[in-house]
Amino acid sequence: MNILLAGGSCSLVDSLILKLRKEGHRVYILTGDQYRHNKYKKVFEKYEFPYDSENLGEIVQSVNPDVTILMGAFDTNYSWNEAELETVRFTSHLMNILVALSVAKKGKVIFLSSDEVYSGDYRDEIIEETPTSSAGLRADTIAQAEEICDNFRRKRNLDIVVLRLDHLYSIPRDKKDINNICARMCLDCMRNGYIEVNEKHSFSLLYEDDAVEFIYQVVKNKLHEKFLYQLSSAHVVSELELASMVQKAMNSTANVIATSGDISRCVLSGKCFEKEYGVHAFAKPDEIIEKMAAYMLKHKAVFVEEDQLQPSWWQKLWNKWKWLLSVLVPFAENLICFIPFFMLNNRTVGSRYFANLDPFLLYVLLFAIIYGQQQATFSAILAVAGYMFRQMYTRSGLEVLLDYNTYVWVAQLFILGLVVGYMRDQIRTMRMESQELEEHLSRQIADIKDINESNVRVKGVMEQQLIDHKDSIGKIYSITSKLDQYMPDEVIFYAVEMLTKLMQTKDAAIYNVVNKDYARIFSASSKKARSLGNSIRYKDMTEVYEALSEKRVYINKRMNDQYPQMACAIFEDDEIQMIVMLWGLSWEKMTLGQANFLTVVSYMIQNAVLRAQRYIQALEAQRYKKGSRILSPEAFEPLVQAYMDAEIRNLAECVLLKICISPDRQMEIDEIMTSHLRDSDYLGMMTDGNLYVLLANTTRANAVFVQERFDRNGYNTEVVENIAVCHKE
Repeated sequence: MNILLAGGSCSLVDSLILKLRKEGHRVYILTGDQYRHNKYKKVFEKYEFPYDSENLGEIVQSVNPDVTILMGAFDTNYSWNEAELETVRFTSHLMNILVALSVAKKGKVIFLSSDEVYSGDYRDEIIEETPTSSAGLRADTIAQAEEICDNFRRKRNLDIVVLRLDHLYSIPRDKKDINNICARMCLDCMRNGYIEVNEKHSFSLLYEDDAVEFIYQVVKNKLHEKFLYQLSSAHVVSELELASMVQKAMNSTANVIATSGDISRCVLSGKCFEKEYGVHAFAKPDEIIEKMAAYMLKHKAVFVEEDQLQPSWWQKLWNKWKWLLSVLVPFAENLICFIPFFMLNNRTVGSRYFANLDPFLLYVLLFAIIYGQQQATFSAILAVAGYMFRQMYTRSGLEVLLDYNTYVWVAQLFILGLVVGYMRDQIRTMRMESQELEEHLSRQIADIKDINESNVRVKGVMEQQLIDHKDSIGKIYSITSKLDQYMPDEVIFYAVEMLTKLMQTKDAAIYNVVNKDYARIFSASSKKARSLGNSIRYKDMTEVYEALSEKRVYINKRMNDQYPQMACAIFEDDEIQMIVMLWGLSWEKMTLGQANFLTVVSYMIQNAVLRAQRYIQALEAQRYKKGSRILSPEAFEPLVQAYMDAEIRNLAECVLLKICISPDRQMEIDEIMTSHLRDSDYLGMMTDGNLYVLLANTTRANAVFVQERFDRNGYNTEVVENIAVCHKE
């Protein structure tokens, strides 16, 4: 499925990405921020766009998600330092995403909420139908987000599920991950030497891994009975008990300071979810806190560090009033420039050549052109004051005020300054609007280009999968059908090669079941694939046997070194005939999809193997000398050649022994020595007339023991290095 995750980077997002990739889904991420460039686990495609992007609809159409997971209450794109502002952003972003998804009308939407929507004291476990009682702006916003999701579900027919996570906690990797009460207590214990708790506060903890498993159950199941589910572990603890666990895990003598606050019990009921999906929490708080404490103590320098230096008084003053300085600078420039223009005006008055030059008019025009109407007005006022002052050198103030030329000059100054200033402001406004439009269109072009590049990459991947997909039935058949080209004795050897190609691993082995308890290795591709030995009692491998007996593929999720990473049984008449084992698989390959893939491959290989076995059974009478288990040269030589070729290709180990006896005693060997050989060993004749024994899956060192058995019965044997030697003799 295509899964779209929307949220900032955090440990929960990374855990979801790993889980979904491991299960074989294609994961896309919408970061919600264009500039932060947060680090995420590897995904199929990452879209670094804000939630309010105009191209959100194109992104949804490009991804075409089957399931969209909105991180909601756990989205790290919201800091909540300024709660009022973040409330507006959170709500508007959620509306924008839901509108885009409702227009697309495809897939399920999962919104993650939290226990914060409840506050106060609840004696019984809180069920989904209990009305919310949030306290605080953030909690109110999350509760409102749940109602918005419900409205979209009812009015726009959007398939949406809200999951409330009860007191989620995880092991923090750095200081920014300390966002839960367990991590905060560990940090207080290390940093302050004491833990302050409310002894009357009790709640239930939900570990991150359990939460991820719960969320995945909703992802993979197409149908759901309810709109709202609560995810809880039902492990109820108090703050006092939790502090005691932290104190014990850290081997610390830190004091636990208990304060007597209001009685507060808040435990969500997860019974509805557990009943419908059949899963429950596995993590135990004391074990996780022990791991958390060990990690935080090991990386103490990461979590415990000195507070950042407080800014000095003048830095605080600068940060607070620097805006005022930026406003006053133009006025200061205006006043400073007025002085030289005033002096210039005094020099031009009465001058023969510059009497008609008006410096004050130039002064006003200069500031009107540079700063606009506001500074033009201020400079005009200064110019009028300067003009009046200069005129009063020779006349009284009353005479200046009564002179109509003064008013004409003032009107001329203000009109020219204001008009030029207005035109400058208008031109500046038009340029800013043009620049904003250009930036907006440039962003749209860049966004469209990014989306197109993403679509091209996805299109290329999909085309490659359609043309030459390694997991397609056509591809599997084209490879497995080559087994039909080999001789019956060679089929299983080359079946191992087919497995390594299809499963993309160098370590594969096929075991033949020789009785109801034991299996012997027939062919293996590497030393690692032979690590279990030539003979195994597969019923003792409890986990493997339980899965195989139920006709399931065994997946070694616990990474037990004693077992293969994956195993699959080949049946005939409900009896296990062969066991396919694989090692060297990457963690991402150990998924349910890959298990189904192995099943298909095994069945196709089984067809070729069974055809070969039936062919051999049909020629049973012609293969052996009459009345014995000695293979005729026509049957034995191709078998030896097949084993020798397989040994060269590192698919099998074998030793060929020549029995040095006369032809008339060869039947004695069949009567006396057959019981001393394994079912997988072969007695046979060569065209040179001598009797040989082929020890399958045996090294030179182990062949010595077989030679000793022959020696004790009076028969000499020697190792044949090359089959060609037999023909020469």
